[in-house]
Amino acid sequence: MENQNLIILETPIQRGELTISQIELMKPNAGTLRGVRLYDLVQSDVDALLTILPRITTPNLTKAECLMLDPVDLVEVGGKVISFLTPKSVM
Repeated sequence: MENQNLIILETPIQRGELTISQIELMKPNAGTLRGVRLYDLVQSDVDALLTILPRITTPNLTKAECLMLDPVDLVEVGGKVISFLTPKSVM
């Protein structure tokens, strides 16, 4: 079965000698979303995404690594985050 929360990065992230070529996103809970306006996430606000990404990625990306994400990867991650916030009845 394919993991739908797995994102293959267009541009891998280099962490020392480790190359991160894929990340898994976990569905955020209310605690994970603290300090972020849900409206901003739904609007794909970059600052809001950068706030929660270190909290929901495996391996856990640092804020600095999130800042270096390729825009293509950021858009894909943002789309997945929006899908987490969309009710099943709408999907």
